[in-house]
Amino acid sequence: MTEKKEIKIKPAKGRPMLTWVGKRPLKSVAAFPAQHIETYDPNNELSNEKAEDLWKVWPEKYPKGGLLFHGDNKEVLAHLLANGFRGKINLIYIDPPFDSGADYVRKVQLRGVEGITKIDGETYTLGEQIQYTDIWANDNYLQFMYERLLLMKELLAENGCIWVHCDWHKSHHLRFLMDEVFGSDHFMNEIVWRYVKFQMGEMGRFANNSDRLLLYKKSLEKWVFNPIKFKLEIPKKLLKKGWDKESGTIQNIKDENGKTQKIEITEEKVDDVWNLQFMGATSGERTDYPTQKPERVLERVIQSTSNPGDIVLDCFLGSGTTTAVAQRLGRKWIGCDINKGAIQITAKRLQTIIQEQIEAFEKSKIKNSQVKLIEIEEKKEIEQGQLAFTVWRVNDYDLQIQHNEAVNLACEHIGIERTRSDVFFDGIIGKKLAKIIPFNHPLSPIDLEEIKRELDVRPDEDRNILVVCLGKELAADVWVDEWNRLRRGKNAVNKIEIVELRTDPKYGKFIEHKSASAKLSITRSKDKIKVKIEDFISPSIVERLDIDMKIFRAKITDWRSMVDCIMIDTAYNSEAFNIILSDIPEKKTDIVIGEYELPVPQQTTTVAVKIIDMLGEELILTKVV
Repeated sequence: MTEKKEIKIKPAKGRPMLTWVGKRPLKSVAAFPAQHIETYDPNNELSNEKAEDLWKVWPEKYPKGGLLFHGDNKEVLAHLLANGFRGKINLIYIDPPFDSGADYVRKVQLRGVEGITKIDGETYTLGEQIQYTDIWANDNYLQFMYERLLLMKELLAENGCIWVHCDWHKSHHLRFLMDEVFGSDHFMNEIVWRYVKFQMGEMGRFANNSDRLLLYKKSLEKWVFNPIKFKLEIPKKLLKKGWDKESGTIQNIKDENGKTQKIEITEEKVDDVWNLQFMGATSGERTDYPTQKPERVLERVIQSTSNPGDIVLDCFLGSGTTTAVAQRLGRKWIGCDINKGAIQITAKRLQTIIQEQIEAFEKSKIKNSQVKLIEIEEKKEIEQGQLAFTVWRVNDYDLQIQHNEAVNLACEHIGIERTRSDVFFDGIIGKKLAKIIPFNHPLSPIDLEEIKRELDVRPDEDRNILVVCLGKELAADVWVDEWNRLRRGKNAVNKIEIVELRTDPKYGKFIEHKSASAKLSITRSKDKIKVKIEDFISPSIVERLDIDMKIFRAKITDWRSMVDCIMIDTAYNSEAFNIILSDIPEKKTDIVIGEYELPVPQQTTTVAVKIIDMLGEELILTKVV
């Protein structure tokens, strides 16, 4: 998992075909390595030998447990293809962005604090905005989905299937795309999920209270389908019928007294219309993630088209509902999202579920070498896929996020209006075009030559250019001086102005992020440690609330209100965080404990404490004991 590879991709089926501006085939894709960043294994499952029949298709390169990937899903899908998962995924469910114009900013509230309004959580970084907003422009969405569907098809097992969750905005486009990639004869169902989330007022048309789920299978021959039934609220009584040999017809069956017999129907098979309510405001599964779907929908998806032990993939993970349900139903799972907050929410959700399952094991005393679990509430036997998971990052995505966030901040600070229509320039400011140089290198003459070449093919472009950079070579100043010297006079066009974000008199020195800080003590007594967090402050939360620090301290007297969860690793190696203890409050009004006692290795070890605040910012503090 350390080498970059080139993965060949088979062409689409090709009929029917949808055409769009910029359509191009995906002949190959680069596969980047994955970096292991976190482990949750409270029962030491990863170190135990697994039953071979449960994990025989699982690649040896990865630990035998759930996999969470943080990164662009195209890169993650390519990575999975390059590392042993081609043709091994049994079920794919995706809930891609709908082009609905929805507000995708998660609202968060401090724990245990009344009278403080909800604040905006992590907004999408610039990279995520490109994936979730700009793709709607110029048919980019179609190419975006086309490429990812081709990769997902390569990952599907021959008996596998794919579900695409959508609504009225793009369902017609996605149906054509799916026909082209998988073949129209591989289409199985278009499920209508009717939820009646809210009543609409007078809008001049019928209200939209349903979503669509498109279902395709990979192979024409075999696939997994398990019909499911639902209980009727009011049982039905139907006439009992049977075949009459004399008349050769179906007749009502009568008893010995000549009375027509009836049968009571208490359940029916689920068809292609699913009447499932949306989550209530106080639902225990609600995470406040903006695109979250209820678990009942995913239960039907997973139960009907996969078997226990199968591998389920969701590469638009969001709040993690797919992986949560897969974990409960004994499926192996892989999840991916570009949003770091989605990974954090999913990881917390899975930790809670796995802990519940472990406690169920201990309570029921039903655990054998094949890892069987009896779910106490539903009395259903489930073959458990895993009781552990690992978190990975593809293509060092954290660095890219930091860059994207810096670009976004720069645009806001300088006043650059982002544009979608220009493929080269990043926006406009007043009457100037704005070009942002990638922040991973200083401005150089090479960057300026690219701007010159772009202007050469725009002979009618008369606007001046604002170049924003983080650092610049001396040769860049010389280049710009010479460029502008040739453009003197009242009617000069395309003059270039440089804004260097660290030294510019007007805009400089603004990229400054005050990290969260904490005061804690870690003490050791033989083979145990005590961890006590005495204080914590998140400048980002204070800034979002727009409250003076002194007033904030007066209103928020308990630092734990700002903390979402705490995790501890008792043998931290500075590479992957192995979660030995996790403190995740059960309710939104609950708070973390803040004091912990736990065993440590006999030898000298590094203890790491990870604190995640309500905005998703992580702080790791370490001590050698």
